[in-house]
Amino acid sequence: MAALKLVATSAPPEEDPVAIDVLVEADGWSALPDAEVICVRAAQAALAACGDEVPEPCEVAITLTDDARIRVLNREWRGKDKATNVLSFPQPDLPDDVDAPQPLGDIIVALETLTGEARAEDKTAGHHLAHLVVHGTLHLLGYDHIDDTEAEEMEALERRILAGLGIDDPYALPQD
Repeated sequence: MAALKLVATSAPPEEDPVAIDVLVEADGWSALPDAEVICVRAAQAALAACGDEVPEPCEVAITLTDDARIRVLNREWRGKDKATNVLSFPQPDLPDDVDAPQPLGDIIVALETLTGEARAEDKTAGHHLAHLVVHGTLHLLGYDHIDDTEAEEMEALERRILAGLGIDDPYALPQD
């Protein structure tokens, strides 16, 4: 495992009410040199799109890891003994009497799954990373895709956010 590298890329709370920290904890992410910037932009775009749903000030933590680590987390927290592309861990609201930024939660992204899916779907790894971070951020805000109605709402919001970032519809079928 690589040495942990914390890249705090958003402004302090007095300048920006949303703090987004990106931690790189696995080797290989250097192959995507803009990963930290992509993560911050994608999370900021998702939070901005949700406007009033986002408490201010707040914090989001994004960890860029590998398939081995995300498999452990997926097994421990979801009972699924396999790697996955992204996991989100929303945090409970702070009590009203606590004067601190609201931690929205953690987003964990696995490199090998991300790059394999991007290759299979003929997408750039950067665009797929942005999609996964947007997806994970929406989960932190309570969006889900358990039933068809929720899935349609969440996917429509993802499409709109990603379009604002100049990224094509991630759910579009490949053109033959």
